[in-house]
Amino acid sequence: MKGRFITLEGPEGSGKSTQGRLLARYLKSRGYKAIFLREPGGTKLSEKIRRVLLDKSSPKICPMSEMLLYMAARAQLMQEVIRPALRKGNLVVCDRFLDSTIVYQGYGLGVDLSLIEYLGDFLTSDVKPDLTIFLDVAVKKGLSVCGKKLDRIEQRPLTYHRRVRRGYLELAARHPERFVIIKPDKDKRITQTKIRKVICDYGF
Repeated sequence: MKGRFITLEGPEGSGKSTQGRLLARYLKSRGYKAIFLREPGGTKLSEKIRRVLLDKSSPKICPMSEMLLYMAARAQLMQEVIRPALRKGNLVVCDRFLDSTIVYQGYGLGVDLSLIEYLGDFLTSDVKPDLTIFLDVAVKKGLSVCGKKLDRIEQRPLTYHRRVRRGYLELAARHPERFVIIKPDKDKRITQTKIRKVICDYGF
């Protein structure tokens, strides 16, 4: 793979989507062929799976099925978009990736972590993030940003979201070579400045 891969991770309301779009725009201004993607999503099939996963009216989805649906959406995105973009030497910025499945379905729902990591490695063996920016925000604070219309995942209890955040912090401790923790500021421009500094430090 000739290109480079940046992922943004974080609990609900951390501002990943906004910061990812701003980052991709900034990288383009510096001459990179950069694209911004979100997970689950990014292809027609993956977006359909996203709607099922996030819709509160969806039939009850068991933890194993939920994990496999996220993996299916990722497999399609890898095949259609991420691998081709990286082979062309493009820079890919993605809102969530495998780490999200590990913490949301593993730490959060109790799906076996070794199984998630095994399936994840099978799907993404040739594509690993060069850099993962973890936007760390307190659970209650993050959920308050989401408003009243919460999706199927957002409406889960605080105990669930606390397990997710703990999972992220443990992953960051396990992978210090690629994880950088940033505390988001109220002003999205200040947060973006912090992210750009990290990008420069990593040689982008």
